[in-house]
Amino acid sequence: MRNYITAAIIAVGAIIAAAIFGNAIKNRNSAENTISVTGLGTKTFESDLISWNGSFSRNNYDLKEAYDLLAADRRIISEYLKARGIKAEETVFSAVEMNKQFRSFTDQNGNYQQGEFAGYNLTQSVSVQSKDVARVENTSRTVTEIINRGVEFTSSPPLYFYTKLADIKHQMIADATQDAKKRAEEIAKNSGARLGDLKKATMGVVQITAPNSAEEYSWGGAFNTSSKEKEASITIKLEYLAR
Repeated sequence: MRNYITAAIIAVGAIIAAAIFGNAIKNRNSAENTISVTGLGTKTFESDLISWNGSFSRNNYDLKEAYDLLAADRRIISEYLKARGIKAEETVFSAVEMNKQFRSFTDQNGNYQQGEFAGYNLTQSVSVQSKDVARVENTSRTVTEIINRGVEFTSSPPLYFYTKLADIKHQMIADATQDAKKRAEEIAKNSGARLGDLKKATMGVVQITAPNSAEEYSWGGAFNTSSKEKEASITIKLEYLAR
């Protein structure tokens, strides 16, 4: 009797094992019967917004005189920008930053002296943001006119932006999806299979770089601001069932 029970248990175990093994084979084949492809959508465009910043400063032992000199510099800069066609509403002057200057030295007896007051340093910045990219770009290149008038002006390189990125993003997604589907259809055709239903779609991040540059993509998405000409790209990964 015991032998019959043992044999029955073995038989049932064999059936269960066979079922598990069969499902494993089925699932493995199911996982293998897919086609995964990545499509690319790109768009080149020109920036439609420019941001340009500069700063100027004055040093003086008398605080009021330092403010007066800085105010005169500010008027010169305002006149320069106005003459170049920059609108007042496109220009913002920051608050004045004031710092006390101290210097260290060695006196005639060879003793190190520290913390002697050396006057006040006043600094102010100006920023211009405009959709007239060419005008502001040209203005930023001729700031020597300000310097020649006695203003200690430091100019930063312009930054370039694009305000209609959402519009071109939709088209890039469509192009990348179409590109991926064509790749999948070609793979299926060459392998003697048929393209089945879409199983999964994954979208990458938008990468904005200068055209024909060696800039690297980043996981969070690159965003170039130093080039007026830009190239945006996005990837779409599609996974299809294969029949």
